[in-house]
Amino acid sequence: MHVLVINAGSSSLKYEYIDTDTRKTLCSGLADRIGLPGSSLVHRVYTEAGTTEQISQKNFPDHTAAMQEAVTLLTRGQHPVVHHPEAVKAIGHRVVHGGEAYTHTVLINDAVKADIRRLSPLVPLHNPANLQGIAVAEAFFPQARHIAVFDTAFHQTMPARAYRYAIPNELYEKQGIRSFGFHGISHAYVSREAAHHLGNPGARIITLHLGNGCSMAAVQNGRSIDTSMGLGALDGLIMGTRSGQLDPTVIFYLTETLGYKPGQVRHLLNKESGLKGLSGFSDMREVHRAADAGEKEARLALDMYAYRIKKFIGAYIAAMNGVDALVFTAGVGENDAAMRAQICSDLDFFGIRLDRTRNEQKSSELREIQISGALPLLVVPTREELAIAVETARLITDHDENP
Repeated sequence: MHVLVINAGSSSLKYEYIDTDTRKTLCSGLADRIGLPGSSLVHRVYTEAGTTEQISQKNFPDHTAAMQEAVTLLTRGQHPVVHHPEAVKAIGHRVVHGGEAYTHTVLINDAVKADIRRLSPLVPLHNPANLQGIAVAEAFFPQARHIAVFDTAFHQTMPARAYRYAIPNELYEKQGIRSFGFHGISHAYVSREAAHHLGNPGARIITLHLGNGCSMAAVQNGRSIDTSMGLGALDGLIMGTRSGQLDPTVIFYLTETLGYKPGQVRHLLNKESGLKGLSGFSDMREVHRAADAGEKEARLALDMYAYRIKKFIGAYIAAMNGVDALVFTAGVGENDAAMRAQICSDLDFFGIRLDRTRNEQKSSELREIQISGALPLLVVPTREELAIAVETARLITDHDENP
């Protein structure tokens, strides 16, 4: 089955047209820096003759504009992969927050969209973008079946001791306030790949999804038992513009003493904090350059980023009574050798020993970066789009065979 996958992130829009029978990508695209100056869209088509690339240098004010350009390149670009919109029969959408109601992949309808919208305040950088991607795709491909694959679904296997908060029971029972976790599509994919590589389906694996958004998960026997994000996608690790773990007293102080309004606090913690708040830069590459140039704030940002991750590694080893592998993935996790080295430093007690030479080598394949005999340290490129395409094809096939 050919599936168009749409992954609308907080400041990016990824898409892939995938043949799920061969698991080959026919074309892909990435629009980044959406809403910022200098945004652009890179569209690639893959054939036996090689890869062709078309770049659209435009400023995309929002995800709708980026999605409209993506559809134009898919159907009327230099090498159109889809000659007519009606040729697209299945579209898989990444949706970040599905709450407790959506533990599996579902066909999108008005009720599903209403639930995604209802959950948007919990993930203001994501669910609204996901809805924009769905709306534009439905307009251009009205005949296609649109499927939602939820980031939160993988973490629904967490035990109550991990997902409950120590607040009055009725706030969970009546309002559903609990930890959900995110990046589940990525954590599920890379943990499966790692377990297969290790030849151990029951492996205890800590997955580190490190990009503009960051989260970690403790995965045992293929099931998520804990994760660093919570009710929304703000808790846990330090991220590009998000604060991560924070004492709630900070929020009380901001509102009661400094006079911040709730909307201002939400904006501050989601868009002005994290690496950006500490160093002035939200892109890890720029933080490294500033640190190398001697800027103390940037060096502190790197130290805090790595230190927070180290603490979660220790916590998850305790949660699983050991660990069989550490897995790095996503933009920073796959490409930033210096940050991987900083994270793995001084963790010898756990058998974590990085091989500097192997760590510096670049590859688009799964690879090991530990010294011989040490705990497996894996770099596993995430393929969220493939995972979404496979889930989409599976749901449609099941629906057609069991209407």
